[in-house]
Amino acid sequence: MKKNDLITLTIEDMGADGAGIGRYGGMAFFVKDAVIGDTVTAKIMKLKKTYGYARLMEIKEASPERVEPRCMYARACQLAQMSYTSQLAFKQNKVKNHLIRIGGFEERFIDRVMEPIVGMEEPFFYRNKAQFPIGTDNLGNPVAGFYAGRTHHIVANTNCVLGVAANEQVLKIVLGYMKEYGISAYDERMQKGLIRHVLIRYGFDSGEIMVCIVANGTRLPEESALVERLRVLEGMKSISLNTNMQNTNVVLGEHTRVIWGEPVITDALYLRDTADFHRIGEKTVYRISPQSFYQVNPFQTEKLYSLALEYAGLTGKETVWDLYCGIGTISLFLARSAKQVYGVEVVPQAVADAKQNAAINGIGNVEFLAGKAEEILPAFYASGDLEERKRPDVIVVDPPRKGCDRMCIETMIRTQAERIVYVSCDSATLARDLREFCDGGYEVERVRAVDQFGQTVHVETCVLLGRK
Repeated sequence: MKKNDLITLTIEDMGADGAGIGRYGGMAFFVKDAVIGDTVTAKIMKLKKTYGYARLMEIKEASPERVEPRCMYARACQLAQMSYTSQLAFKQNKVKNHLIRIGGFEERFIDRVMEPIVGMEEPFFYRNKAQFPIGTDNLGNPVAGFYAGRTHHIVANTNCVLGVAANEQVLKIVLGYMKEYGISAYDERMQKGLIRHVLIRYGFDSGEIMVCIVANGTRLPEESALVERLRVLEGMKSISLNTNMQNTNVVLGEHTRVIWGEPVITDALYLRDTADFHRIGEKTVYRISPQSFYQVNPFQTEKLYSLALEYAGLTGKETVWDLYCGIGTISLFLARSAKQVYGVEVVPQAVADAKQNAAINGIGNVEFLAGKAEEILPAFYASGDLEERKRPDVIVVDPPRKGCDRMCIETMIRTQAERIVYVSCDSATLARDLREFCDGGYEVERVRAVDQFGQTVHVETCVLLGRK
């Protein structure tokens, strides 16, 4: 075998990144866009000692689970060619395999504690946030879209089927404005040009729209012309300009200036009954700025947070810590059922937003602290009256994709909280961290995956840890 050889593969498995896996000549080959059950012709692109990568050339026999994607740009979504039932099975298996292979848990144990994945009613049009890079096509016209895999080449697309209808309306206005007034798109290689990204946020409950233009400058030419065209869109609430003049892959710069409307939009999440996930109880309202971390799929977020609340087992008497709390989304969910909630977040602006969110919801039994969890938590319990500051009953942690800081894990273990609820957006780092908790005196009691990101390989997971 050598590079560029054509081989025939029967796809028998899938990798964590969604690539199909088939065997040829004793080697495993990873083939993007292939589905379990497919028989394909593939071209060898790269060979390693025991495995290789191949490009899908022809589907000789399609899998029963293969579907026709709803979007011509489906290659950007790793699982768009799979039936949604198969997507859910893939994600359930992905979490399970990570817990076994990375976490070192026995398969029969995981089978006992792992519950069925929570799927979506509609696995399209669910994203409340979209960041579109701006560039130019071969004719010099401004375009918006998304980056092709592992590149910064922009594939022009203003109508992603994962986003909301407002995205296309906004992008057409911005691109038309750029063309009419001769406004340049930012060129990463030359580090010249003005408009870098368009950030759009949408409140599914409120119907409010936010547009933030990210620019390599502090002003836009003919700002009023752009504002007049955007403000007439139904639901438009906030138009702002973010300045990012750094040579960086980070989308947003540090300074944002409102050029029309309000600095924030609002959205709301409802508590759900975890038996069938219908909405119950009152809603919790959140103020969202361009920089706010807020889950992109509100309907599934309600299910995820309701599961976290169920796992926390609150009776109204507990002291709860919510680490990596962001703008307080989980904290305020918990506070309605707890005695006291403390939220910890390292980003000061997020802490300020969290305090405002508590105020507008009339929730008084929550306190937000700015700093690192591994520093705030031990300092809190080292001071004051020990009778007043007993150890936490429950800790909820929702870290970024890289997982928990090791010192943070050690700090949580030392508190000896009765229950720890771990919400994760990356099952690999989750599995790694769970092993640390279990080696430190905790045991996994419940695991449930929640599909927040239909058509992609990403999945959220909620885990209950109990103290041995």
